[in-house]
Amino acid sequence: MIARVWRGHVPTRERADRYVDFVTGHVLPELRQISGHRGAYVLRHNDGEGAEFVVLTLWDSIDAIRAFAGDDPERSVVEPEARALLDRFDDRAVHYTVVHHDAD
Repeated sequence: MIARVWRGHVPTRERADRYVDFVTGHVLPELRQISGHRGAYVLRHNDGEGAEFVVLTLWDSIDAIRAFAGDDPERSVVEPEARALLDRFDDRAVHYTVVHHDAD
């Protein structure tokens, strides 16, 4: 399994709430439709007036990630609605091989 990690930041708490609504209501349901997608975590850290997000998605393979990201699997995929909320974000995602998973 591969974990894809990406970070973004929003400048206000209100925009952070809207970002969560967009990701959970739009992006994650689309990801569930891609063969090889194994789930996602959306992590939020409030920092001052804004918030940083770490989005960790789980995949069976790089080929499954390509079905989402295209020919360059490290390319960030940030939809226009999300770009309008974010003030900065990673241009590239980082992929990690999951060497151990311990969960109920």
